[in-house]
Amino acid sequence: MKPTGLPMDVSTTAKRKVLISGASISGPALAYWLHRSGCAVTVVEKAGALRDGGYPIDIRGTATEVVRRMGILPQLQEAHIDSRRCTFLNADGSVVASLTPRAVAGGVEGQDLEVRRGDLAAILYSMVRDDVEFLFDDSIDTLDQSGQGVDVTFHSGQRRTFDLVVGADGMHSHTRESLFGPEEQFHRYLGYCFAIFTMPNTFGLSREVMVWNTPGKAAAFYAVGDDDELHAFLTFHQPQPPSDALRYPDAQRDLVATIFAGAGWEVPGMVNAMRDADDLFFDTAGQIRMPHWSSGRVALVGDAAYAPSFLTGQGSSLALVGAYMLANSLATNRGHTAAFAAYERDMREFIAMNHALVDNGAATLFPATARALEQRNTMLRDLVTMPSATARPAHSALTLPEFAPMP
Repeated sequence: MKPTGLPMDVSTTAKRKVLISGASISGPALAYWLHRSGCAVTVVEKAGALRDGGYPIDIRGTATEVVRRMGILPQLQEAHIDSRRCTFLNADGSVVASLTPRAVAGGVEGQDLEVRRGDLAAILYSMVRDDVEFLFDDSIDTLDQSGQGVDVTFHSGQRRTFDLVVGADGMHSHTRESLFGPEEQFHRYLGYCFAIFTMPNTFGLSREVMVWNTPGKAAAFYAVGDDDELHAFLTFHQPQPPSDALRYPDAQRDLVATIFAGAGWEVPGMVNAMRDADDLFFDTAGQIRMPHWSSGRVALVGDAAYAPSFLTGQGSSLALVGAYMLANSLATNRGHTAAFAAYERDMREFIAMNHALVDNGAATLFPATARALEQRNTMLRDLVTMPSATARPAHSALTLPEFAPMP
């Protein structure tokens, strides 16, 4: 265990002690707002250090107001990738359409942000590292709510008691599983699998995305700058989740190679690069849908509670907004039961609207049939001549309350 930040004994009887599991996006964001409201916050993270890298993420709509209130909007604007072009290709590599990313994904020009996930995580961490205790290379083993707080046993063997615990540990949340049961109860499989990895940028791509499609299959290059590396994506339709591939990395590589055997364009080179990649991430596209986000003194936030899937482009935005709304509910309600109820009440409709974006995302990026692909291509060609200027309302459907720390 590698603690950083505040010493272990920093707490007062007047402060509400909160443990957050997860130090990616929603965890540090929640830590910031909880500290601001007077809580003594500890963040536990199973990784040995802050995780850098990762594919680019979007900050849109209501989430943009959250980062403005945090004071980090200028930093994120400076880190903005500003992708200039998204090019869609036919099976033979010929161009279907080349558009601005905004025309494809919606949003508002000059307001939406696109940054490397690691950049956002580093900025959030820098905001709280001096005020919040971080326990890296550790995790929660057990939670016991039988007393007046939550007795936590860590994987390191340490035992501590907190007033509240929040699971911000992602779509495959251990906190959620220990509290509510297996993920299968809450996971809505969306019919796609994807492999993400980095490979050399031998194509001279810069600040652009290239997407190749055949029915039920897609390959993409994502150049976030003038780097010598690309983010590569291989995505395919799969009626049922491949259980073996989800457990074994070698099976993942074999499955992807089999699915894309005989594909054209640059796909054979991508498959070879995937074989050698040391950063391969394979998963299914899915959402987390839960009837409740809390039980007793333990609550969930971000992907752990309501992952919308990458098809919506809203995962990080929901994490930021959810962290703000949960902290504000705790700041304005002295009892955790009332606070968690208010958090759910105020967020439910917003989450539902963003979950619903998944169908648009799948239809645009990964048409599963020849007919759907041709319809998508026709839509893209129309956008070249008449680009949409309307933001998706779900991005901005929630009006943030003013943050009111508990007196």
